[in-house]
Amino acid sequence: MAAGAGAAEGPGKDCPLCPRLVAFRRANRAQFPDWHNAPVPSFGGPDARLLIVGLAPGLRGANRTGRPFTGDWAGDLLYGTLLRFGLARGRYAERTDDGLALVDCRVSNAVRCVPPENKPTGGEVAACRKFLKAEIESLPRLKVVLALGSIAHGAVLAALGQRKSACKFRHGAMHAMESGLTLADSYHCSRYNTNTGKLTTAMFEKVFAGIKSRLDRA
Repeated sequence: MAAGAGAAEGPGKDCPLCPRLVAFRRANRAQFPDWHNAPVPSFGGPDARLLIVGLAPGLRGANRTGRPFTGDWAGDLLYGTLLRFGLARGRYAERTDDGLALVDCRVSNAVRCVPPENKPTGGEVAACRKFLKAEIESLPRLKVVLALGSIAHGAVLAALGQRKSACKFRHGAMHAMESGLTLADSYHCSRYNTNTGKLTTAMFEKVFAGIKSRLDRA
């Protein structure tokens, strides 16, 4: 399924909402003219029951390739895990033309544009909230939202109209939302987290085992 096919429309190529991100985008277009260098659309079909929400595109990953989590270590772990649990088919080769297809899931980010040093500000997360909200509302079969990291967790809560105090981020937790959705938490599958041992492959796979079990029972 092509990225963004049939679901909510995201920000345009030249989204003006965040001045700092606009300036960074322009600088990257000048330095790397053959890269994507624009808001990165979601990947997966509109029939997804699982939505995975990351933080933001990586500079040399999704910002380069134009597909979430494609071209960096985080994608190796994420898509490898999705393939293992039957939530993807084909193969992941760090390119948008690698033939990888998602099954019953969709991948997006809390912030659609690459931020300097991979660190979006609170204002930038808030500015992109309407796109995440529209994304969630556009998926009629959605059952579970997986937040990768505490910022994504807070962004999902805000998009659902719930206070951050409603439930705290905790790796491996599954929170029942007022809307009927389940919000699942995992540490982000970044190279930093895996290199430091904060997140292991076994820990990440355990989160997906719990999600897959929940979806199989739904």
